[in-house]
Amino acid sequence: MPVKVFGSPASAEVARVLTCLFEKDVEFQLIRVDSFRGPKRMPQYLKLQPHGEALTFEDGNVTLVESRKILRHIADKYKHQGYKDLFGPGALERASIEQWLQTEAHSFAIPSADMVYSLAYLPPDLPLDGRGAAGLPPAAAGMHPSHRQKMEEMLQLFERSRKDLGKLLDIYEQRLGEEEFLAGGKFTLADLSHLPNADRLAADPRSARLIESRRNVSRWWYTISARDSWKRVKELQRPPSAEAPF
Repeated sequence: MPVKVFGSPASAEVARVLTCLFEKDVEFQLIRVDSFRGPKRMPQYLKLQPHGEALTFEDGNVTLVESRKILRHIADKYKHQGYKDLFGPGALERASIEQWLQTEAHSFAIPSADMVYSLAYLPPDLPLDGRGAAGLPPAAAGMHPSHRQKMEEMLQLFERSRKDLGKLLDIYEQRLGEEEFLAGGKFTLADLSHLPNADRLAADPRSARLIESRRNVSRWWYTISARDSWKRVKELQRPPSAEAPF
């Protein structure tokens, strides 16, 4: 029976898992679940995931809901098929991969998600030059107080996440000046786990500069985002085209 993935490809958690499945040439069934449909969600999914988290993964009698645990499961169980270097050939390599997986989970995922969230709220033409809440345009004086407060909060969130990501990506820049990929000379789970959130940063000029301004990080990003597995996930993320009228 094929592996089953419940969730939306637009979810970073689901996209991470789908990329891994494509890398390992694992047959899977994607059951698209709209996380915004509330009680209308399919009963089978709610039985698996009663709190409605974004992802559920089934592989035989194994059910997992955390994407990085799923990556490890896939790379280990299917190590002899597809791309074979995702989890490293030995303990030393795995230790390095684990270190960078932890870095992605605890130091990259949160500020990158915060930045994407803040940018989704802020006007696209609003100058973002590091001035924080003081960067509100003069026109903001005429805003409703609650709207102005929300914008100030989003500017502060943007600035905080920008600083946190900048410090982290400076470390990445140094590391990627020494090695082609984060855990060494080959693409691994350490790089793969970054794809969904890094893609969102790269898609907005206001955040893309964090990647583009660092030569080694930029080179790394364009290399990993060009992998066929990620291109296939991007295809799945595209909304279905509207049916032609009769």
